[in-house]
Amino acid sequence: MSRIDQLTDRIERLLLRHEELHRINALLTEQVTTLTQERDSLRARLAAARARIDVLIDKLPQLGAADAPSADASPGASAAHGAPLSAPGSAFAPIGARPGSELTPDPNEDAGTP
Repeated sequence: MSRIDQLTDRIERLLLRHEELHRINALLTEQVTTLTQERDSLRARLAAARARIDVLIDKLPQLGAADAPSADASPGASAAHGAPLSAPGSAFAPIGARPGSELTPDPNEDAGTP
């Protein structure tokens, strides 16, 4: 193979590589555009969500003052029903309580003394 043929082959390979890189660049540019639009959309949604949260936070003191239980209510009572918050069968048990412990008497307790 002559030197000219070698150069011709090399130039053809370089042209093919250039075209391939050009196509890849176009695809990457398209991806960047798409991702930029998605990012901008997400930023707008985030700003809207923050604004909604700020409105809700501003309403919290108003809700807290209107729904607060009276000062004479017992700490273990529910404001709506007057039932203890840790009633048997309730989803919330006192810290450290064993499941079902409120249903069975403690054998160490004296049941006869008031």
